[in-house]
Amino acid sequence: MTNSSEIQFSVDGPIGRMHLTKEKSLNSLTRAMCLGMHEHLKEWAADDDIHAVVVTAEGRRAFCAGGDVIQVSTAGQQDPVAARDFFHVEYAMDLAIADFPKPYICLIDGIVMGGGIGISVNGRYRVMSEHVMAAMPETGIGLLPDVGATSFLNKCPGRTGLYLGLTGARLDTADAIYAGFGTHFVPRDRLHTLLDTLISAEYLGDDFEIVEGIIDLFSGDPGPSKLQARRADIDRLFASNDVETIIAALKADGSEFADEALAALDHMSPTSLKVTAKQITDNPGISVKDALILEHRLVSQVLLRHEFYEGIRAALIDKDRSPKWRPATLAEVTPDYVDAHFESLGDGELVLD
Repeated sequence: MTNSSEIQFSVDGPIGRMHLTKEKSLNSLTRAMCLGMHEHLKEWAADDDIHAVVVTAEGRRAFCAGGDVIQVSTAGQQDPVAARDFFHVEYAMDLAIADFPKPYICLIDGIVMGGGIGISVNGRYRVMSEHVMAAMPETGIGLLPDVGATSFLNKCPGRTGLYLGLTGARLDTADAIYAGFGTHFVPRDRLHTLLDTLISAEYLGDDFEIVEGIIDLFSGDPGPSKLQARRADIDRLFASNDVETIIAALKADGSEFADEALAALDHMSPTSLKVTAKQITDNPGISVKDALILEHRLVSQVLLRHEFYEGIRAALIDKDRSPKWRPATLAEVTPDYVDAHFESLGDGELVLD
């Protein structure tokens, strides 16, 4: 493998391999990692000897817990326009994954959140062990679901995408597969054998059929999904596109599930909640490419404001878990303020090939 303290690339027979190696920081993505992944995807897409790509990660705690948001926060406070570059690089990589013409397989074991979902859900095959914890927790750090979330959250059953985007709810393996974040369940103790089988296979014919056949041999039933069991409640309580109306419905319901959702929403940035609700509900059926362009516009606006920096401070730097949001309440987040996040950046708009 290519030596790196963050990610390693190798070719094992017909398989191009990417192995995340930042175990101590939960394999969080840096700009250099995103650039390396993008470059190798371009190289392997053009290489007739490469029939599939497999992404794995060091350690059992996390596949990838997201992007290196502390680094982005530090850069943004110095130059918010220049700090957009991380998202430009990350989103270009995400699109390359979505458009990759060969089987792209993530073997996901442990935590997968934010940018980690970006490098997996945008690909064809997302194989999950029984130890997965998946989430899109961005509203809790003053950000918004990105890395293509405007597209993939809209593909979740019913209103579950809106629920997940607003609350940052944590999903186990069965839930993640029900939501569409995962495609297959393979127990942890069989993942290595699955990888070996993909490497040793003969790719004579349709590569996708061959890969699917191999994964199916190892796949099992992840068990019942709690998210699926709550689907009717989610569809009913999150039926509105308006955050205040959703909260009123949750308060009136009074169930344990409603109380849990209310408690989660109470910790989130009011601005992030309203921007996220508009982002998701205004864009059904949006393509991954258009989602990334929109999300770049939104995060560029976020980098000019207070919420993200305060969210990172409270969650990851001081760790006091007491962010001082500004605006502090949903009522203070006016429609005009929300709409301002969606305004064109002009020459600063993201251009994706």
